Amino acid sequence: MRIHLKSKSELDQMRDAGLVAAEILNEMCEAAKPGVSTWELDQIARKGIAKHKVVSAFLGYHGYPAVVCTSINEVVVHGIPRKNEVLKDGDIIGIDFGIYKHGFCADTARTILVGEVSPEKKTLVETARQALENAIELCRPNNRIGDIGHAVQSYAESHGYSVVRQFVGHGTGRQMHEDPQVPNFTDDGRPGSGKRMKTGLVIAVEPMVNAGTPEVEVLDDNWTAVTKDRRMSAHFEHTIAITDDGPWVLTKP
Repeated sequence: MRIHLKSKSELDQMRDAGLVAAEILNEMCEAAKPGVSTWELDQIARKGIAKHKVVSAFLGYHGYPAVVCTSINEVVVHGIPRKNEVLKDGDIIGIDFGIYKHGFCADTARTILVGEVSPEKKTLVETARQALENAIELCRPNNRIGDIGHAVQSYAESHGYSVVRQFVGHGTGRQMHEDPQVPNFTDDGRPGSGKRMKTGLVIAVEPMVNAGTPEVEVLDDNWTAVTKDRRMSAHFEHTIAITDDGPWVLTKP
């Protein structure tokens, strides 16, 4: 495992990329209303990419056909935007987006509420969001990667939810996916496992929290990952730098 630690100047460049990714993600989130198609969200992202003269991290990645992933309700991750997939009142949608600027990747995701949403969905989304916040607090030098997984898993499970094991967070930098892997769980359910985090490490932490079981299956398009029991799922992600002053969330404005 080769982990690439970033210098202060490289972190500044990654912060610049993170702010652009956050701005474009926010534009998509504001547009995600009942009656809007996921294809339209992809078009908003493409316009933002062109405006900022950045490069999509997703388009063409292992053949992926869009610049954003749009995952509605029981879709966990990697939903492909489509013209005939239209948001409805009461949906939740996870919008996952990444770009390259200065040669560095910024990767971020948010699950949002569409129109009037049930209390059950609101609670699921808030739990996933808070699980990420809890994990971010532990992104400090000398803490371990397993501390992040424990924070996500323990919080989600304490609220009656499960965390996906098939997909995990990751290091990021000049490539979207770098070492180390950053699971949202620990094998024994306890903190203290995995490599120690060092100053200059940049990771994408991305809890995927399911209302039911953690099992996931991929549909025939070879991308769209749905909960096996077809219950709801919520996904949040930030790109975070480990610094001597604590966690620096590069994709948070």
